[in-house]
Amino acid sequence: MKRQLAFHENSTFTIVQFTDLHWKDGRPEDLRTQRMMQTTIELEQPDLVVFTGDVIYTGPVEPGNQACEHPEQAFRDAVSVVEACGIPWAFVFGNHDAEQRITQAELIHVVQEHPHSVTEAGPRDIAGMGNYTLEIAGEDGLPAAVLYLFDSGSYSTVESIPGYGWIQQSQLRWLMDESTRVNPDRSRGDKLPALAFFHIPIPEYQLMWNSQICYGNKYEPVCCAPINSGLFATLLEMGDVMGTFCGHDHVNDFHGDYHGIRLCYGRSSGHSTYGREGMLRGGRVIQMRAGKRAFDTWLRLEDGSVVKEQPEHQPEQEKQRGT
Repeated sequence: MKRQLAFHENSTFTIVQFTDLHWKDGRPEDLRTQRMMQTTIELEQPDLVVFTGDVIYTGPVEPGNQACEHPEQAFRDAVSVVEACGIPWAFVFGNHDAEQRITQAELIHVVQEHPHSVTEAGPRDIAGMGNYTLEIAGEDGLPAAVLYLFDSGSYSTVESIPGYGWIQQSQLRWLMDESTRVNPDRSRGDKLPALAFFHIPIPEYQLMWNSQICYGNKYEPVCCAPINSGLFATLLEMGDVMGTFCGHDHVNDFHGDYHGIRLCYGRSSGHSTYGREGMLRGGRVIQMRAGKRAFDTWLRLEDGSVVKEQPEHQPEQEKQRGT
């Protein structure tokens, strides 16, 4: 039986988001990532850990570099710290988790072997794998908040469209249906507060950076799909999602408010991949409160420090005018 997630008596529920570990084989960089996760968990004592993709890296490597030869064991090792702590954890696919040597179906089987995983394979009749909903119980044992987790795809399968894949229409319909299912007889304004987790950012992250005050860093382009399939519009219509959390871009960690939804990057967690000098690896912490349509978020870095206030970014005036 899947372990129930629930708010504490003090009405809090704390999530740590780790993203882009890019674990390969237990090399020194992987072990440094492991120590970071251990430090973060000890200091934050989360109620749930969410891995937003690229936990392992199974893609091609440059000549002379060692590839991830045993992805099943690599994944077990990557999540072992969280599993050993007995903390419930959830996973969504990134574009590198099942790129080579393992399929999504095989990897989801490995994920679900772990006693503390609350990950679900999700419906078979929609795009992707690992589209599922988690409910957080309130003091009365009834659902008080909702988490939507879904597969943001990997690479475009349309020959004329290069780049990354996108969240597909069957998934958007599923999201709408799930929002209705977990909110029976509730109007749009009375729905349970919800958060959404996925790997690849959506185009609205760039639109927000161009037009709104944001907090945090943007040291690389928003590497989203070239197609905007309408996830953000779907979330607006659902009316319950307060914030979204992605990874994928390792040296972006900004967040901001875009038409009432807070779009957030995680903090890149893995040392076995590219980063930026002086930008410590870490995790994003999210704290919800029962009965509140709001959340707090901060960064916990590998040296144990906390970043509660990130630098403010003011959009350029000409971008605000759309010129």
